[in-house]
Amino acid sequence: MSKKSTKNLSLQPPFNFNDKWEELLENKDFVKIFLSDILEDYIKKQRWYGGKASKLKYIELAEYFRIQQKEEVYYGLILEVNFDEAFYQHYFLPIAFVSDENFAKENRILPISIQNQKGFIIDAINLEAFRKVVFERILNALPKDKTKVRYQKSDIFKDCQYESSRFMGLEQSNTSIVYNEKFVLKFFRRIYADRNPDYEMSRFLSDKKDFKNTPAYLGSVQIKDSDGLNITIGLMQEMVQNQGDAWDYMLKELHKVFSNLEYKNINIKKLPKTEDYGRLHIPDVPPQIIDWAGLNLFLKIQTLAKRTAEMHIALGSEFEDTSFTPTHFNGDYTVWLKNRLLYQFQNRLNAIENNLHKLDGLALELANEFLERKNEIRKKFVNFDWTKLKGERIRVHGDYHLGQVLVKDDDFYILDFEGEPESTIRDRKVKQPPLKDVAGMFRSFHYAIYATIFNNIELYKHDQAELFEAGEVLYQYLKGVFLGTYIVEIQNANINIGYHQERIFLLKYSLLEKAVYELGYELNSRPRWAVIPLKGISNIINN
Repeated sequence: MSKKSTKNLSLQPPFNFNDKWEELLENKDFVKIFLSDILEDYIKKQRWYGGKASKLKYIELAEYFRIQQKEEVYYGLILEVNFDEAFYQHYFLPIAFVSDENFAKENRILPISIQNQKGFIIDAINLEAFRKVVFERILNALPKDKTKVRYQKSDIFKDCQYESSRFMGLEQSNTSIVYNEKFVLKFFRRIYADRNPDYEMSRFLSDKKDFKNTPAYLGSVQIKDSDGLNITIGLMQEMVQNQGDAWDYMLKELHKVFSNLEYKNINIKKLPKTEDYGRLHIPDVPPQIIDWAGLNLFLKIQTLAKRTAEMHIALGSEFEDTSFTPTHFNGDYTVWLKNRLLYQFQNRLNAIENNLHKLDGLALELANEFLERKNEIRKKFVNFDWTKLKGERIRVHGDYHLGQVLVKDDDFYILDFEGEPESTIRDRKVKQPPLKDVAGMFRSFHYAIYATIFNNIELYKHDQAELFEAGEVLYQYLKGVFLGTYIVEIQNANINIGYHQERIFLLKYSLLEKAVYELGYELNSRPRWAVIPLKGISNIINN
């Protein structure tokens, strides 16, 4: 199929259509013009567009549907973006027609005239009237909606009316709208022919399991496409008033910890170490470590571990809904896991070879170790023997890190259950060992330690190598205190995460998987930080 362009069309600007707005999408000439270079240029500039690394070939209209209330009509479009590399992605774009010259100057897609009224097609999310319609359609959703666009709401979303709406801010893959300063509606931009895991998990945790440490599920917008498949385009949740995310919180805390090395005149070489993957309660942490890092940091790690365990207990205690019932390890899972990881491993291997020239110092040393020991690392992925594992697999968060957790007073709230961005929608719903999430959080601790060093290196008197050494000591204690609380909570609830050696194997395996996953991003985006996943990989293959 040749690339669509306005240059090849007989119609030339200014584009004028005699159709009513309510019938415009049925006009093939309009659709051709809309899907041309003009839309391509608009989409490429959007933060939510995930195809920036690939060459866009052409855009097709996969589906369109009305989002309306009485006489007020907007269109929801499902755009199929095709790439030269022979794959495609789907995106959700709602559109509106505005005639006011002063409106949406930054967000105009196409200047056109409709029945001799000049105006612009814009992304409807920029229009307050559209945001109000969606809010009211969810609020007034019928119990059983059989139309193409299906609005759903939970029992707790009632007795309110539209007051205000605004953009939440700097998101990458989605667009979130804050309503009445109480509710958040997340519009999914990259979409899949299936229910979004964020919708499924949020609804299950808050609606069915009454898990308090995630934003309460309030409603959703789904469409049934022409193949009869459900597509989630919006998720409405309670807004959690918060003091920011746990990543920013941890960076501030760790800056105090590293400043204390000088302030408290701490000898890094004499800091007591602890057993890797050991379980620690706060009285087990040596006084020198408490004096250096502070008691508060470890108390917060305990709280985070407790909330993580409670999330897994909720996800692992379902016996009716088969998409959430726990299951054991089996051969099918092993084949799926090995194929996925070996493909990813080869991809990262190629990335290292292509980016070696960008690395120096410790990062270069660790990258060369990775290349020299590639067969050993590959073997670690292949040696997954499910017959020796007695624990259970459950639905997990799947992309669990400090940035997915909000801090509210002395507590934590877990969000964003969409899963790993690189994974297919089906892979994101595969039941995994809960320790995969724990490993994700541990990698986030590791990242926060190194990010603190990189961001503040001029402020510390110790050299980078000494700071890395201190950071690795602290990392072991953070993991130990987290596991000390997490495992007690999980075992008290009779969630089966396996025996001691099995847990260590699964943690190491998941940490290696996560670090290899991270490596691709760092090599492509910020090679200076590649040392962080490379050090994580080195820790595992050398211990």
